[in-house]
Amino acid sequence: MRLLPGRILARVTALPAIALSAWLLAAFPLLVIGQFTPLTSLILGLPAVVAACALVPRLIPDPPAEEKVPWWPVVAVLVITVAFAAVQIAFHAEALVIRRDPASYAMYTAWIAENGYLPIPQQRELIAGDDPALSYQSLAYYQRDDVIWPQFMAGAPLVLSVGYWLGGLDGMLVTTPVLGALGVLTFAGLTARLVGARWAPLSALILAVCLPQQWVSRFTYSEPLAQILLLGGLLLAFDALARNRSITDRWGGPQTLAAVAGLVFGLGVLVRIDAIRDLLPVVGFIGLLLVARRGQALPLVGGLAVGVIYGLVAGYGFSYPYLDYLADSLNPLLLISSVVVFTTVVLTAALWRYGLPHTERVRWLPNTMAALALLTMVGFAIRPLLWPDYGHGSDFTDQWVAAVQQIEGLPVEGSRTYYDMSLYWVGWYVGLGTVLFAALGVALVLRRLTQRRDLPWLLPAMLLVWTVTTTLLRPAITPDHPWASRRLIVLVIPAFILFAVWFLAWLTRYCERSVSYTRGGSMVRSLPAVVAAGAAVSLLGPAVVTSAAGIMGYRQDVGTVAETERLCASLPPDASVIVVDSAMAGNYMPLLRNVCGVPTAALADPSPEAVHRVVSAVHERGRDAVLAAPEWDQLDGLTDGSVETERHFHVVAEMDPSTLMEPPTGHWTFNGSVWTAVLPSPE
Repeated sequence: MRLLPGRILARVTALPAIALSAWLLAAFPLLVIGQFTPLTSLILGLPAVVAACALVPRLIPDPPAEEKVPWWPVVAVLVITVAFAAVQIAFHAEALVIRRDPASYAMYTAWIAENGYLPIPQQRELIAGDDPALSYQSLAYYQRDDVIWPQFMAGAPLVLSVGYWLGGLDGMLVTTPVLGALGVLTFAGLTARLVGARWAPLSALILAVCLPQQWVSRFTYSEPLAQILLLGGLLLAFDALARNRSITDRWGGPQTLAAVAGLVFGLGVLVRIDAIRDLLPVVGFIGLLLVARRGQALPLVGGLAVGVIYGLVAGYGFSYPYLDYLADSLNPLLLISSVVVFTTVVLTAALWRYGLPHTERVRWLPNTMAALALLTMVGFAIRPLLWPDYGHGSDFTDQWVAAVQQIEGLPVEGSRTYYDMSLYWVGWYVGLGTVLFAALGVALVLRRLTQRRDLPWLLPAMLLVWTVTTTLLRPAITPDHPWASRRLIVLVIPAFILFAVWFLAWLTRYCERSVSYTRGGSMVRSLPAVVAAGAAVSLLGPAVVTSAAGIMGYRQDVGTVAETERLCASLPPDASVIVVDSAMAGNYMPLLRNVCGVPTAALADPSPEAVHRVVSAVHERGRDAVLAAPEWDQLDGLTDGSVETERHFHVVAEMDPSTLMEPPTGHWTFNGSVWTAVLPSPE
């Protein structure tokens, strides 16, 4: 088979979503049955990935013959991808102590990679039985009956486990930088399909240099994996629909690609439960396909159903306490989803006989759609002046926001959510030029779709416009940055970049047509190139400046891996750890239990009497009691200085700051210590 640049670009950019979906499809059932081990994963998961990567890309159609793709976009995209991975690996964080979500995912990964099952046993029989003074709950880990359930969904830990098996903690921590690079590659593929291969390097470069893409890729977050799946679903759906197939046609390559696209979309729920919201437009789009008698509709809905079922089983089977915590927002979302599915079924049945309405015949509708898009962007821009947002619904979040406000010298209003600033958040990270170009781009795309032009844009526009609008309306995240930028990076920032680059491509073609109708010298003929270059710099420059001033100069929590290994090595083989400081317990209990592999509990009442009672119970079981605290004097007071107290974990490292009204710059300091006192069993 001839190696054509367009074919290579199309297939390579689809591989990340295909490979990761195949892995999740095979790995999650192993976790369900408690057999998620390196051996079983090698036997079942590896063949699934190899087969998917060998077979599915062959079904991807080549770019249209009129688009003569040169080699330079392919080389440029691959260079950007590799360079991004190298930089992020070099700057990867070592977040293992739970303060925010990355370490929660890391501890989840460490547990299932080492043990292969959920839930996590409390092992209270190895500490002090049912002593009421002991607690087994910590940040991101819920105590229920005699087990512990981790927060969040299983998708990201299932992928990060591969890195853990290959390289331990370090291997796990460098897996997400690779996923972030694959997200850049996937986005380049989507741009190549919707805008053109020559524009793929520019969009990939803008995404790669923007701060949120770099930032989430340095941590064990779920966003890079979710980005690959949702953008990859759009990419594969585009390929599946590139060839027209009737609903009565025999099964073929387009139907298979549609099923894979649906599966990739649905598995996004296995990674992030809020992907349910993002996928609602896909349900409506499937209804349109059915009305149009497209043969890809049923395979698409079948694949989507399988992926969503995986996600719901993971959520309600392995993260139910987390979903229960999210009930105030999740239950309405599930209700809305049911209404969307029901409405789609009803409208599909109603339109089945008469077909889709001819919107292009309504002369005022295209311009109205474009104007509505622009007015919506204006509304987001003036929102802080008219509708400042308040009300976190959490006292802890109120206190944290108030603390950051004091640091920044802002008026102290702890209930301020800053959600009204969401469009400006996007502007911080990709520049106001990108925001403006994206607004014009989405207006033109919606106008053309209403005229039944550029129909391959229909699903991307539906999904991206819906997600951008709902996310900007309510980001639903603690509003300090860079942490809040997580909410933007999966689809919102890629959407702005994609629409902006599309508008730039349209503007360049418009200039080319204008020049072709006029007589002029070389300066006039060079106008399209000058416009394209100038606009590209305006899109790329602000993202580079914000990133360079933000997080490029340091790594977070450096030294944590080495100190964790030293702490684990210091514990006796039959240790039972009792954390006597409630604040430290929330941060370090999962590290001791999941990584060091020792039974761990927190003592709610660290009085000498309670300590003596629990230690005696541990000794009765023939085990060594280990007391842990963040300060030496806490242990010295509880043991009357009769036991040597040692500090086997001590990290002083740079960590990300928190900002509310400007992009993050500089760094704060993380200072973490664990002192232990070993009280050997007298037997």
